[in-house]
Amino acid sequence: MQNTQNLNRSQSGEINIRLNINGNVQSLSIEPRVTLLDALRELIGLVGTKKGCDHGQCGACTVLIEGQRVYSCLSLAIMQEGKQIVTIEGLAQGDQLHCVQAAFIDNDGFQCGYCTPGQICASVALLSEVSQGCASAVTQDLERPPQLTELSEGEIQERLSGNLCRCGAYNGIVAAVQQAAGIHPPSPAATILVQEKMA
Repeated sequence: MQNTQNLNRSQSGEINIRLNINGNVQSLSIEPRVTLLDALRELIGLVGTKKGCDHGQCGACTVLIEGQRVYSCLSLAIMQEGKQIVTIEGLAQGDQLHCVQAAFIDNDGFQCGYCTPGQICASVALLSEVSQGCASAVTQDLERPPQLTELSEGEIQERLSGNLCRCGAYNGIVAAVQQAAGIHPPSPAATILVQEKMA
């Protein structure tokens, strides 16, 4: 008796799968070894998700699967059937940017922009994780994880440490997460004025 996987396999070794990406179901015929990243970019044409290191070390390919951040370069596409996948293209609602996308623009959270889609997806997941009471490696009181409006720079930096920015736009990224979390960080200009006053 043939199993379902064998029935879906074509003569070329490809498998027919259906992926739910940004609320749309995509039917693909792919080899089992195709990563989610390559399926998104090469087969579906969603090129917002970037291929950086292709080894799960830079975070440029971060997407959301069932609301959790995942390095799509390390995930096989065939493992994602039946799951809700959200890429950078799926965060906005029409012309209305997601609050994290808007915050990245407001706080100059990017320079070349290559890592930005992964940074934004990771930041969206970060806010969700904190809302659910998830602790990080730097959370001091595990019985009382931080609330969104209490997130320190250290907490944000730790929680985004898997996403690298070659341009070094980390201050803007942290400020963007703070804004999206409802924290109002002082403007960079205010910090400069304070330093000049003290000198």
